[in-house]
Amino acid sequence: MAARGAGAETLDNQAARHDRAIETSDHAPSQWRVLAILSALMGFASISTDTYLPAMPAMARALKADAGDVDFTISAYLIGFSFGQLFWGAVSDRYGRRLPVAAGLVLFIIGSAGCALSAGVWTIIFWRVVQALGACASVVLSRAMVRDLYEGPRAAQMLSTLIAIMAIAPLLGPILGGEIEVFAGWRAIFWGLVGVGLVTLAALFTLPETLPAPRRQTASLGGAFGRYGQLLKNRKILGYAGAGAFFYAGMYAYIAGTPFAFITYHHVPAEAYGLLFGAGILGIVVTNILNTRLVLRFGIDRILMGGTLAAALAGLALAATAFTDWGGLCGLFAPLVLFVSVAGFIVANSIAGAMADFPDQAGEVSALVGAIQYGAGIAGSGLVGAFADGTPWPMGWVIAFAGVGSLVCARLVAGAAFARPEERTKERCPASTGATASNPASSAYNQRDNEA
Repeated sequence: MAARGAGAETLDNQAARHDRAIETSDHAPSQWRVLAILSALMGFASISTDTYLPAMPAMARALKADAGDVDFTISAYLIGFSFGQLFWGAVSDRYGRRLPVAAGLVLFIIGSAGCALSAGVWTIIFWRVVQALGACASVVLSRAMVRDLYEGPRAAQMLSTLIAIMAIAPLLGPILGGEIEVFAGWRAIFWGLVGVGLVTLAALFTLPETLPAPRRQTASLGGAFGRYGQLLKNRKILGYAGAGAFFYAGMYAYIAGTPFAFITYHHVPAEAYGLLFGAGILGIVVTNILNTRLVLRFGIDRILMGGTLAAALAGLALAATAFTDWGGLCGLFAPLVLFVSVAGFIVANSIAGAMADFPDQAGEVSALVGAIQYGAGIAGSGLVGAFADGTPWPMGWVIAFAGVGSLVCARLVAGAAFARPEERTKERCPASTGATASNPASSAYNQRDNEA
C-alpha cells in the first residue's frame, strides 16, 4: 500500500509540474486565443451541415437526385458523428487531446474535399461520413479540453461562453452558404470547409496539451467500450438521454426538411433561407441565456419539463399547419421557430441530469448521451427523407412525434426531483452548460482569470 501511495504521489507531482509548465511558459496562449480556438472546434458540428443547407435543392438538380436522397447526406453525417465520438472520447483519455483532434481535422479536410469533387449523391453521402468522423473529434474533445483547463463554476462559465459563441456558426452558416451557392456554386461551399479545417489545424498547435501523461487512462480501449454497455443499463441515464434524443430527432428533421419546405415548396430565395433559419438560432441563444438564470431558481427537472411541454405543443401545431397548409409560410414558420427555440431548456438540462450521478464518468456519460442524441438525429432526418413527398407534411409529423416523445421521457425521470428542492443547488453549474469540470490541471488558467 505504501508503494502504491508513493506511486500515486509521484504521478500527482508529475501532473503538477505539467500544470506549472503551462502557467510559467512564456508561450502560454492567452485566454482569448484559447477561447477562439475552442469555439472553432466546438462549431464544427454545425458549420459542417448548416453552410450547405441552402444549396441542397441546387445539389439535387445538379446531381439529378431527388430531395430524399439529398436529405440522406445529413443522415450519413449523423451516423459518422454519432459513432465517432465514442471512439475519440476513449482514445483521448488514453493518448491526450491534441493528437486525436489533429487526426480528426485531417479526416474532416479529406471528407470535405471528397464532397466537393463528388459526381453523384451517393459519393457525397460516403464522404459526409468521413467528414463527420473527423468533425466529431473536434466537438467532443474541445469540451474535454475545457474540463482539463478549468474547474467548477469557472469551467461552467467558460462552457457557457463557448456555447454562446458557437451559436454564431449556425446563425451565419446558412446565410454565408446561400451567398456562396449563388455566386460560386455548391461545390465552393465544401472547398470553403477545407479551408476552415486547414486554418483550425494550424491554430490547434498553438495550444498546449491539456491532459498530461500522468492523468491519462491506462486501461485498454476495449475496457472503455465495455463501460458504455454498463451505463446503458441505467434507467436514469436513458430517461434523460431520451428526452434530449427525441428533441434532437425533431431538430434534425427541421434541418433536413426546411430547405425544401421553404425554398422549393414556398419559393423562398436560397439567399433568404439563412434569415429564416437564423430566427430559430436566435431563439436558442435567448433560451440558453434564460436557462442559466432560471435553473438556479427552479432546478433542472422543472425547466426540462417546461421545455419539453412547449416542444410537444409546438410540434403538434406544426403538424396541423403542415397538413392543412393553414397560414402558408407564416403558419409553418411560427411553430418551427418555437420548437427550435426551446432547445436552450432541453439539451443542456438533459445532459446535466444524465451526468449528475456519475461525476467520475462524466466524459463517458457525455459521449454516450451525445451518441444517443445524434443517433436519434439520424432517425429524424432519415424519416423526413424516406417519406419526402414534396410537401412539409413529413417534416411536420416527425417533429410532432419527436416533441411528444421528449415530453414523455422527461416526465418519466423528472418527477422525483420536484420533492427535493435541495438538489437544485447541485444542478447549478451543469445545467447552465451541459458539462462539468474537475481536473486540477486548470490552476494556471483559473489563476490568470481571477487576476484579470
